[in-house]
Amino acid sequence: MRPSGQRPLATGIAVAVGSVALVTALIYPLKEAVPVVSTSVLYLLPVLLVAVYWGLWLALPTAVVSALAWNFFHIPPTGRFTIDEEENWVALAVFLVAAVVVSALAEAGRARAEEAERRRSEADLLAEMARMLLGSASVEESLSAVGQRIARAFDLRSVTIELAWVDSDERRRALPLIVGGSRIGTVLVPAGTNRAVLDELQDRVIPGLETLVAAVRQRDELESQVIETKALRRSNVMKTTLLRSVSHDLRSPLTAITTAADGLASDTLSEESRRELAAVIRSESARLSRLVDNLLDLTRIQAGGVAPRQDWVGLDEVVRAAIDTVPAPPAGFDVQIDPDLPALNADAAQLERAIANVLENASQFAGNEPVSIRARTGGRLLLLRISDRGPGIPKEDLERVFEPFHRSREGEGGGSGLGLAIARGFLEANGGRIRAESLPGQGTSFVIQFPLPAPAAAPAS
Repeated sequence: MRPSGQRPLATGIAVAVGSVALVTALIYPLKEAVPVVSTSVLYLLPVLLVAVYWGLWLALPTAVVSALAWNFFHIPPTGRFTIDEEENWVALAVFLVAAVVVSALAEAGRARAEEAERRRSEADLLAEMARMLLGSASVEESLSAVGQRIARAFDLRSVTIELAWVDSDERRRALPLIVGGSRIGTVLVPAGTNRAVLDELQDRVIPGLETLVAAVRQRDELESQVIETKALRRSNVMKTTLLRSVSHDLRSPLTAITTAADGLASDTLSEESRRELAAVIRSESARLSRLVDNLLDLTRIQAGGVAPRQDWVGLDEVVRAAIDTVPAPPAGFDVQIDPDLPALNADAAQLERAIANVLENASQFAGNEPVSIRARTGGRLLLLRISDRGPGIPKEDLERVFEPFHRSREGEGGGSGLGLAIARGFLEANGGRIRAESLPGQGTSFVIQFPLPAPAAAPAS
């Protein structure tokens, strides 16, 4: 993309003089075989050579010098700038006309070739700029790369592109990027940049760069709108699902509490009936409290507001604390935890809540079988497996069970569909992972795994 300035004048003159002298010398042996008039065509070679590389402005003097040399050295009488025969005058005139035409044609061809090369270089540069700008996620990094590419193309010390209004100073010359009458950025080049380079930049590079920068900005705006639209759509779906779930899950305990409270107001109830109604109020109040806590936890997780307070904790202690907070299934829990498990650097309260939610889910589907709890190490992982012998989960729902409000299994206790989603959120916040394994009719296992710390980093649990 460097402007194709003229080649050195001294070199052109030397080539013109040397080539004319060479042709003049070559004609001497040829005069024995061909007429002198016919040898003038050889002088078109220096004219054509000079016209191709230095242009018409030097080719015309070369044609005149060639005519003089041909006249002086080869047209009788030789050694003088005179011509005796009329036919030689005609030959000399034809040569000059031919030389001028050849020079003009060569100049036109050279100009077209240079223009084609400039166009090709311009297209290559614009294509590379488009690839850098449109193919990068970071506009700042891509603009820096584009600036370096322009600097290489025009042999400049540096080129900086800013998406802001920047004025010229003693070190840099500011070239504005304008789209739709508004300045969207600035190209900064060294203050001493050649005028021809500035013209080339403003005529051939800046317009394309303006279009590309405007396209990148429009793309970023569209991406932001798409993300915002997706977020709003997801939010609307979540709101609808939340309202449906809350309207059902809140109404059930509230109805039970209201009914029990009305029953307690009766004077005809026995003491045993009063105790039963009070137990209903307590259990339904606890159920309502868990639902509210789950909704708050889900909101925190989705908002990225879960910040674990990490400390070294033993998995055995966390599991047994979680068991104490969960209503036991009819057959209870079958707990087998390997001794001397390594400690985990995690938030004990969040782990307890996550494991309790998984235990509560398993208890709802355990039926008359105990819920199995196994903990051990495997390779560089600490594994916790919680299994029930319920109806199992279809293969297509193994991942969906961790989505908020998803209910794929029918159990005796029902549920809000939040427990497993909250469990996954808390576990992942503490570096853990959870997955479901199941065969329909053969129960379900939830496998929780934690990467083990370096042996020397954790104290014995």
